[in-house]
Amino acid sequence: MTVTPFEERQRIQQLDRAALSELQLEKLNQLLQDTRANNGFYQRKLVGCPERLDRLDQLASLPFTYKEELLPEPGDEYFATNRTYDVDRCVRFHQTSGTRGRPLGVLDTADDWQWWIEAWQYVLDSADVTPDDRALLAFSFGPFVGFWSAFDALTTRGVLVIPGGGLSSLARLELIQHAQVTVLCCTPTYALHLAEVAAEHPINLHALALQKIIVAGEPGGSVPATRSRIESAWNASVYDHAGATEIGPWGFGTSRGGGLYINEAQFLPEFVSVETGHPAQQGELAQLVITTLGRHGAPVIRYRTGDLVRPFWSKNGDTGFVFLDGGILGRADDMLIIRGMNVYPTAIEQILHSFPEVVEYRITARKHGVMDEIVVEVEDHLQQPSRIADELQLKVGLKIDVHCVPAMSLPRFEGKGKRFIDDRAATHQA
Repeated sequence: MTVTPFEERQRIQQLDRAALSELQLEKLNQLLQDTRANNGFYQRKLVGCPERLDRLDQLASLPFTYKEELLPEPGDEYFATNRTYDVDRCVRFHQTSGTRGRPLGVLDTADDWQWWIEAWQYVLDSADVTPDDRALLAFSFGPFVGFWSAFDALTTRGVLVIPGGGLSSLARLELIQHAQVTVLCCTPTYALHLAEVAAEHPINLHALALQKIIVAGEPGGSVPATRSRIESAWNASVYDHAGATEIGPWGFGTSRGGGLYINEAQFLPEFVSVETGHPAQQGELAQLVITTLGRHGAPVIRYRTGDLVRPFWSKNGDTGFVFLDGGILGRADDMLIIRGMNVYPTAIEQILHSFPEVVEYRITARKHGVMDEIVVEVEDHLQQPSRIADELQLKVGLKIDVHCVPAMSLPRFEGKGKRFIDDRAATHQA
C-alpha cells in the first residue's frame, strides 16, 4: 500500500523518542559525511572531531557555530562562508534582514530548496491547509526569505497562491475580499496593521472568507495577548511559525497556540541552560541550538540561534516533537537587567496588547547613570498611561515610565516590527 507524504509526516511525528532519535542520528551522520567531503568551512571546523556519531548525545563533542563565522571577510565573495558548492550550482539567494548586524547572503541548491518546501509542509499540515484554500502572501518579495518558501510549498500542495507584493495595505485588503482568500501569510505586526486599515475605511473583516492566518518573523504568534487580538480582529485562527534564512523553517504552531513545535524530522535541536550553560532540563529557560539535517548545500551544525525558549518533551496526541512553551520568549541579546531583574521585550508586549485601547507602542531601553531603564510610548485611545504603568509594575514587578504619543505617530511595519529600541550604548556614551 502506497504511503502518502502526509501520512509519512504523521508517522514521523508519532514516533517515540528512541525511534525519532534513531532517524535523526542517521540523517546527522549523512550530513557529517557530506560536509566533511565537500564543505571547506566544516572541514576546517571539524578537525579532530569524530567522523561518525554512535549516539545523539555525542553531538556535544562538536563545536558550536555562530552567525559571525558565516559572515564573509571584507574582500571575499559576498555569500555565507558555510556553503558547500560553487555558486553556479545554486538556484536561490536570500539575505538576512540585517536587524542584528551585517546582512548575510545565503545560497541554496535546488535540492536544498526542495528541503525548505518539505519542511514547510509541517506548517501547512498543522494549519490544515488544503488545495481548496486560497492563500495571499502579504510581504514585499524582496531578498529576505520571508514567505518565499511558503509560496512554493503552497503551490506544491495545490493551493491557489496570490502574491501581495507591491500593493498598498488597502489594496491587499480589497484583494483578500474580492479573491475570497481563506489563508493569509504575514507578520503578526502586519496582521494588526491591516486590521487597523480595515477599520479606517471601513472593511468588515468578519464578513471575509478568511479562516487562517499563518504568522512568522516575530514572537507575536505565540504571545497570548497579541494572538488573541489578531484572532478577534479577523475572526480567524492564528498559526505561528518560526524560521531563519541561515537555518530554515524550523518551527510550527497549532490552532491552540501557546507555543511552537520544533520540526524534529528536519532539524536537530539542543537547549543550553541560561543559568548553568549545561543541557537544559524540561521547562528551563534555555538558548536554542539547531542543526539542519537536510540542507547539505548550506548546513549549520550546532548553530547558536540566540533565541530563548523553554522546552517540553511531554508527548501529546498530535506530535511527539519537542514543544517550546510560549514560543520564542526573547533574544539573549535583548534581555534587560533592570534593578536586578531580567526583563524581555516580549513580556512587555504581552501586557501592552492586553489593553484593547493601545493601538501601537515602542519600547526604548537606555542608561540612567550605570543602571538600565525602560521607557514605553503608547498610542492609547483613552490617554491614560498610568493604568498601563500600574499593570506593568504589577506583572513585571518594575516601575516603568509610560508616555502617550499622538495617534499614528509611531511607525507601522509590513515586515518585522521594530518596536524595541536599544539606546543603552548611546546614552551610556553621552
